[in-house]
Amino acid sequence: MTPKAPTDAPTIAELEVQERRLTLSRFTYDDAWTLGTLLVDLARERGAPVAIDITRSGQQLFHAALPGSTPDNDAWIARKRRVVERYAASSLLIGTRFRAKGSTFEDDSRLDPDVYAAHGGAFPITVEGAGVIGAVVVSGLPQLEDHAMVVEALERFTAG
Repeated sequence: MTPKAPTDAPTIAELEVQERRLTLSRFTYDDAWTLGTLLVDLARERGAPVAIDITRSGQQLFHAALPGSTPDNDAWIARKRRVVERYAASSLLIGTRFRAKGSTFEDDSRLDPDVYAAHGGAFPITVEGAGVIGAVVVSGLPQLEDHAMVVEALERFTAG
């Protein structure tokens, strides 16, 4: 069964709650594989043409490109991941915060939009006592769906 695609953007408060709720007690190489394959399985079930990437401390631990994804998805992954690395928050949360101020990330962040993208799909890997240590990123769907897929996978990962 394919879940309904998100139609309403989450609020800043909802996004902040997601991030606190999805803080992990640890994150190992094996955890990256488990989370990455969980995302691949979700994407395959839905026929989603996405690329998936997981990094920790600057090291790529997992990457998959599914049918229908393109090299552009890898470029989006890098740009969205840099937002997480710079702001220690999800790329959707950062973009939402700028929009809530009546602006856009592209107009007011003073960062090169060819290097940074505050579009949904990159989520911080936060470990208790260590803070943000990496990011899990999906690219290939509309930004709310990219974000929702990552959140769903993290919810399943933390429940298992």
